[in-house]
Formats: sequence, structure tokens, C-alpha cells
Amino acid sequence: MSSSISSERVTTPRLTLNVVSVPEATGEPVVFVHGNVSSSTFWHSTMTAIAGRVRPLAVDLRGFGDSDPEPVDASRGVRDYSDDVLSFLDTIGPAHLVGWSLGGAVVLQALRDRPEAVRSLTLVNPCSPYGFGGTRGPEGTLNHPDGTGSGGGAANPDFVAAIKARDLTADSPVSPRSVLRAAYVAPGTDLGEEEDAFVESMLSTRIGEDHYPGDMAATDAWPGIAPGKRGVLNTLAPTNFRIDDLHTIDPKPPILWIRGAQDVIVSDTSLFDLAHLGAIGAVPGWDGTPAQPMIAQTRAALDLYGAYREVVIEGAGHGPQIDRPAEFREALLAHLLGR
Repeated sequence: MSSSISSERVTTPRLTLNVVSVPEATGEPVVFVHGNVSSSTFWHSTMTAIAGRVRPLAVDLRGFGDSDPEPVDASRGVRDYSDDVLSFLDTIGPAHLVGWSLGGAVVLQALRDRPEAVRSLTLVNPCSPYGFGGTRGPEGTLNHPDGTGSGGGAANPDFVAAIKARDLTADSPVSPRSVLRAAYVAPGTDLGEEEDAFVESMLSTRIGEDHYPGDMAATDAWPGIAPGKRGVLNTLAPTNFRIDDLHTIDPKPPILWIRGAQDVIVSDTSLFDLAHLGAIGAVPGWDGTPAQPMIAQTRAALDLYGAYREVVIEGAGHGPQIDRPAEFREALLAHLLGR
């Protein structure tokens, strides 16, 4: 942890969260929410860089980092996470929310449920409002009624095993360090001395059916897996998570959508979407199920919402805050400060 970052345990009626902050920072509160298989560590450099203008805070979601490892009821979509974040806002008041990947879905749900608590929203390579996997078209139509192709069974079991074994090496393409280099950032990005901290952050992920990746169900349709009701990946199954009425909320705080042009996780051709992997021959038996157009789906939902701006950072991957930090911070601060 950076010497300019402090950590404290904050108890809410729901659970005790680990919250990191920058001592002496003042201004409007900005709450950062991390993505899957990560923690607040991925926000540290952003927080210290912008602390002169705002008051940055970041939470570890349940089951990640140093927050309580409470089980995740995926039948509620991401609401176990978003309600945890809202319970923290109850202690500090309305705030700007910044969500990355899974965290993007979490802050979208928080905005949908409590718009009056959100001063502005920033989505960083967010999960589609129609979940991750199992849908087609910009409107997010289910490929199968049971959400086939999404949920806990979509995880690579070797990656899950590597996290559980605390693999610190880059010896395997599915070790956390290798996945960080290949999927979290654009190819060739040198993360320098921060890389070890990011790998440790990934290894803080709790493993199991109540956490990552979650449980699963079998199905006769390709690729043979359907979502369960517990754990992280099932929170994003389109049968559990769907926000198609964001445009109906009032008030409507401004939304900034930042995405890396080279993102291979949240993409219309995602290397983590079983349908796209089937189309390119990486998953056998593909039946023609179309890939999920994740970018098109987010754009369609935000077009209905209206009050948003999209910023595409060239040369950035899934984590533009760490592989193109200057461009990321410029866009973020302009949004937070109302420019």
C-alpha cells in the first residue's frame, strides 16, 4: 500500500467494509468501486493523484481485499454489492461514484436504486447493463430463458485454481500475473513496481460457490452451463442482473463512460464471452450463438438515459486507470469538477 494511502474498517448495518482514503484530502467525496478478481488496490495511484481536487475513497467489495467475506446472493443480481456501497454512503452522505468492470454494474445498480445519493457516475469499462454473457443484440435479448452461457460455470477452472493456490508466477497463461498482463492492461504495458501489489490484490479474491466464481447449473444447450444463484459471476448473469429502465430515474446525475480501445474483457468480441470463444474455435461445439455486443448494449442504454459522455482512450486495455493513467485522470477530473 502506498504510504499516502490509509485504510480503516468501517462497520455498517450490513457488514464491515475496508475503506481506503488519502489522509488530509478534502473536497467532494468520490467513492471508487473495483472490478472482479481485484480490490481497492487498483485505485491507489488514481486516488493519490487527484486528492488535491477531491476527497477520494475506495471500498473493497465483500469477498475481496480486506472487507468481510460475506456470502453473495446472486439471485439479487449485484445488489449485495450495491447495497453495501449504499450503506457506506449512508455514513458519508451523497458522493460521486466511480465503478470499474463489475464495479460499473455495481454503481449502475446503486444509481438505479438511490439516484438521490449519487452526485455523478463514472463507468470504467463497465459490464453491460444486461449482464455478462448469454444475450444478443443491443437490446440484450436472452439467448436462452435460463441464461445459458453465463454465470459461475463460465470461469476458467485453471485460473480459479491458480488464485486458490496463490500462484505468484507468470509460468502459466492462466496465472493471475499472466492474466493481469494479457487482459487487464493493453499488451506490452509495463506496470513497474505496482505489478506485485496488483497480483496480491487479485489473490485476495475469496474462492468458492459463495464467492468466486460461484455455483452453476447444467443445461442441454451449448455450451452446457447455465447460471446458479450464488457467487460473483452469477451476479452478472442476465437472468439475475438487468437494468433496462435507467432512463426512468429522477434525478439524472451526469454519467461519464470511459473505456479502453483495446479492452479484451468488456468488448463486442470479448475473449471472456463463451459465444465469441466458440465462434473463433476456442470452445468446441459452437452452435452459432452470437457474441454479446457489450459496448453496443451499454451505448443503447446510455443513449436512452441521455445525460452522458463517452471517452475512448486509445492504447488502453481493460484498466485504463493503470495503463493510461494521465489520459484517464484528465477525463475523470473534468467530469468530477463539472468542466
